[in-house]
Amino acid sequence: MEAAGDAVFRLNAGGSVVYASQRAAELIGDVGTSGRHLADLVDQADRPAVEALIAQASAASMPSKSNVRILTASGPIWIELQISAFTAANGETELLAVGRDISSQQATEERLRHMATHDALTGLPNRSLLSDRIRMAIAQARRTGRGFSVLALDLDGFKKVNDALGHPVGDALLRVAAMRLSETLRNADTLARVGGDEFVAVLPGAVTETEIQTIARRMISTMQLPFDIQGHILYVGTSIGAAVFPDHGDSEVKLLAHADTAMYRAKETGKARCVVYSHQKFTQPEHDVSMEAAMFQAVRDGEFLLHYQPIVDARTRQIVGFEALMRWGRAEQGMVSPSQFIPMAESNGLINLLGAWALKSACVQIKRFEEVAGRPLYVSVNVSPRQFRNDKFLDVVDEAIRLSGLNGQQLLLEITEGILMSDPEHAESLLNAMATRNVRIAIDDFGTGYSSLAYLKRFPIATLKIDRAFIKDLPASVKDVAICNVVLSLANHLNLTTVAEGVENEEQLKFLAAHGCGMIQGYLTGRPLLPEHAIEILNSGRPVAQHAVAMK
Repeated sequence: MEAAGDAVFRLNAGGSVVYASQRAAELIGDVGTSGRHLADLVDQADRPAVEALIAQASAASMPSKSNVRILTASGPIWIELQISAFTAANGETELLAVGRDISSQQATEERLRHMATHDALTGLPNRSLLSDRIRMAIAQARRTGRGFSVLALDLDGFKKVNDALGHPVGDALLRVAAMRLSETLRNADTLARVGGDEFVAVLPGAVTETEIQTIARRMISTMQLPFDIQGHILYVGTSIGAAVFPDHGDSEVKLLAHADTAMYRAKETGKARCVVYSHQKFTQPEHDVSMEAAMFQAVRDGEFLLHYQPIVDARTRQIVGFEALMRWGRAEQGMVSPSQFIPMAESNGLINLLGAWALKSACVQIKRFEEVAGRPLYVSVNVSPRQFRNDKFLDVVDEAIRLSGLNGQQLLLEITEGILMSDPEHAESLLNAMATRNVRIAIDDFGTGYSSLAYLKRFPIATLKIDRAFIKDLPASVKDVAICNVVLSLANHLNLTTVAEGVENEEQLKFLAAHGCGMIQGYLTGRPLLPEHAIEILNSGRPVAQHAVAMK
């Protein structure tokens, strides 16, 4: 018995201790032949398991085994307890209980479980445990009818600390930040670190904006206090976004996505504040994974097509060119808005493939339009930021010109002010290369981006497209009249051509023509058209505004 295990007991058939080994006595105290039941020597939660082991061992010849916590002077420790029956010298059935200390093994397993569900740096729940907590909160909310909120937090200014002082200081700051944020929450709340300087809090029962903002203000306030980290006094803040179940989402994915969206809005609008998600205020379409997959399939199935909107001489009302506009006609759902699929294509990189196809197709199509019209025309094609930054973009332009046989001057590439100013050196190099090919550059939506006019001097710009925002209230709006006159005068002095977008009535057209605008584009002179409909207009030979009226 002394050699059999860490704690060995001889029991009678009822489970009371007849004899305990010396090691057992040292471990838990001298029980001797006191007649105490073995179940009385273990943690109360484990007593039913011990009683079941005794019953099983008495009823069967096979040993029974279970892990239980035995009570000792220093506290409970885990043992693996095995009980087997035997026949004593007097012929009576007795039991032998052998316990093996597995406390180290249990501690290791507990550490591994903790590591799997908690962040190693801060000790907070990680994304895995957060996911479990949110699912539990959803189930609880559905049972009780009482919702909860999810808060997404991001530290403001943390990257500067990391870049300037290194990761050890950044890690120390994160540990302190996690501790401070935890102290602002209630016992029922969960705070998790989901990566970098990003945290997520789950607040059961907090559903009104007042309740959410009260907790958020505590979190923001505690983060605004100085951090004394390794001799450095540091200041960071936090921006918070909140989403409420079930108002803003009925699943973990939607709640986290909407809280994230609200958090980025908080950053964009001043930082160190909390924004609660709202379906009315946040009108950006959700990133639809199924639609993204459909886009790639649409390329293979040829569902993308180009429409062509006439660009008209403001005085003669004769078509001088077309703007190529990409459209997506899904087989069953119909037309998809460009405002939905263009940003998605820009995000996933598909815009490079689609943009190259659009550029080549538009150049080839304009040659066909020229054959019908019997005069030179030009085509205007939009260029996205990702296309403009692509190393192969110049090769795509060369290929489009070679395939179509166009003169470089017949191709007008539309870019935004933001593209130019995001990387001026790259823009200057690329635009100068375009100029050597006689390809012209237009600034799209002029006046709505950067206020600097320096790029008009620096870059080889040929055309300004006046945004529809300045056209729609002409000629009644005094401010729009003043802005248009300034833009037209500026273009005239810099020898730039102008195109007014969004012209929808005769008054706008007459005003623009009278004030020196060279070309117009809008529903008055033609909506975006399929190639065959554009050919009909070119075949008619009439001024395009009259033809548009006739078509109506």
